Amino acid sequence: MTNLLTSLSKTIHASLGLAVLLFFGLYYLNGGFAFDALFWSWLFRFIHVIVAIMWIGLLWYFNFVQIPNMGKIPDDQKPAIGKVIAPAALFYFRWAAAFTILSGLILAHLNGYLHDAMTLSIGSGIPKHTAIGIGMWLGVIMAFNVWFVIWPNQKRALGIVDCEPELKAKSAKTAMLFSRTNTLLSLPMLLSMVASQNLY
Repeated sequence: MTNLLTSLSKTIHASLGLAVLLFFGLYYLNGGFAFDALFWSWLFRFIHVIVAIMWIGLLWYFNFVQIPNMGKIPDDQKPAIGKVIAPAALFYFRWAAAFTILSGLILAHLNGYLHDAMTLSIGSGIPKHTAIGIGMWLGVIMAFNVWFVIWPNQKRALGIVDCEPELKAKSAKTAMLFSRTNTLLSLPMLLSMVASQNLY
């Protein structure tokens, strides 16, 4: 067991294996399953939730843990954050954002409400689609911030891209402000997504 848990790769593979076994067990109790629209909708919802947890979890890690505590870290230890931890976290952060949007759009398409949600149900007036649409648009805005504002500025702030010290400091502040903007939008986005499940 120790061998399994000391390797992240083995832990994730074991977790996936348990999830697959649970999936087959639950569907066996339900009389089996087919590779139909319901299956693909379930699969992309599962993927959407996993990558969204990664994305918002890292967003909150940056805002609740890393940013507030950077000032408390001695200067000689800060390179460990800036050169090792932050770049790794930003890799998963930006790709989780991209896959959250992609899987969400595929899920909306599979469930037949993509167009209605993206137009906020203007014309059809379905509250469920308006709510999910608000959440989707907030997610798109947040993902845009990740890829086109936060990541380019973080590359300069972390020294991944060379620049003048003044621009480096300005980039760090810009990245922080847009990260805080995404934190501000995260609860309304999540509320819209959850509320849509209880509307008609």
